[in-house]
Amino acid sequence: MTKNSFTRDLAYIAVFAALIIVLGFVSIPTPINVPIVLQNGAVIIAAIILGPRRGLLAVLLFLLIAALGLPVLSGGRSLLVALQGPTIGYIVAYPIAALIAGTIAYRAGRTKASMFTSFIIASVVGLATQYILGAIGMSFRTEMDLSAALAAQLGFILPDLPEIIAGIFIAISVHSAFPDLMNRRSNA
Repeated sequence: MTKNSFTRDLAYIAVFAALIIVLGFVSIPTPINVPIVLQNGAVIIAAIILGPRRGLLAVLLFLLIAALGLPVLSGGRSLLVALQGPTIGYIVAYPIAALIAGTIAYRAGRTKASMFTSFIIASVVGLATQYILGAIGMSFRTEMDLSAALAAQLGFILPDLPEIIAGIFIAISVHSAFPDLMNRRSNA
């Protein structure tokens, strides 16, 4: 890896960590104390644009900033505060979802149709990872049993759907404009 590619990767990681942070400030409260946030989609978008390694590093940078006590999680919470609440599963899921979604996305062919299909699959699997681990965390931190926590995830699908669809189209546009993002698969 050359110095320029390292610097470029570092910039991509920082920009997407910032995007994840900014989208965390859009938070809609729900009766189950788990807000509807754009951060879930931002994690997936980072992964399908940056790939598994850089997407994961963007999420880890975001979580490191939260661990330092900065209020960058939904509702202006820090990591330690958020880990004590019902959103613990989603937070644990973020790096896992980024790694999975990025890996699936970066297996896409070079055509837009292939990217579109791979990005849909990557987004659905990444979001499902967040929902499943989120439900486990909810049942762990609340009085809700796992089946009720899994059923509660259904309420997040419609709000997450537009951001995921937009993210897929954004990712296709970004990869069309910057084809070298995917050409470096071995470094992604």
